[in-house]
Order: sequence, then C-alpha cells, then structure tokens
Amino acid sequence: MPLMPKRVKYRKVQRGNRKGQANAGNELNFGDYGLKALGRGWIKASQIEACRVAINRHLKRKGRLWVRLFPDKPVTKKPLEVRMGKGKGDPEFWVAVVRPGLVMFELSGVTEAIARDSMRLAASKLPTRSCFITRRQASRG
Repeated sequence: MPLMPKRVKYRKVQRGNRKGQANAGNELNFGDYGLKALGRGWIKASQIEACRVAINRHLKRKGRLWVRLFPDKPVTKKPLEVRMGKGKGDPEFWVAVVRPGLVMFELSGVTEAIARDSMRLAASKLPTRSCFITRRQASRG
C-alpha cells in the first residue's frame, strides 16, 4: 500500500507554488545524521518508499530511521488521447512538496560512515539535489 493520507478535505488540489526556503523541518530534530534537500520540487510517494527501503537494507536492522516528509498533495492527470476541457483529471499519485533546506530523512544509532553511505543510496533515488548533514555541523551553524 503506497504512502497517502487516510482522508483529505478536497480530492483535487491546485498545483501551488514552490518558491522560497523551507520554514519548518529545516533542522535535525530526532537523529544525529540527516539528508537535507538543496533543490525544490515534488517527491512522489514511490520515491520516498524507495529511499526508505534503500536506507533500511543498507542499515541491516541497526540504528533508527525517521522519514520527515509525507506525500499529502494529490496530482491529477487526464487520460491519454482525451480532448481538452471536460474538467480536471482524476488523482493519479501523491507527492510531497520539497523546498531547499528541508530535512527529509534522519538517522541515529550508527556510525557516520554507515549513515553517509545509506544517505548516498537514498539521494540517488530522489529527483532533487540533497546533502548529508550531521548534528555537529548543525550546531556550528
């Protein structure tokens, strides 16, 4: 079952804007290491799940992982070869809106080398640029 909200107020939403920096969720709150977004865009539920699986496989049941983003925006699409008009298409998939500075994943309970490696695997599954951060780095500024 893919990541998606149990219930939503509105079935279809507008595209919205992705301007600016991440105001909330832009620092480490749970773990010692994190993966921070440098780019902006939409991250699909399937991409989030692929990252989670890649990190957990690399950790081999050691450490603790926090997924800090959730796909709560439905993206609609009209079927192929359908004429223009006749309303908005049906919801096709769910995305999380990502702005620069958002901490997407956090890890603790493992060495920095293992954390860096598993975050590199996760970053390769994402459509935006990202960087590895540590709690030491965050406290320095």
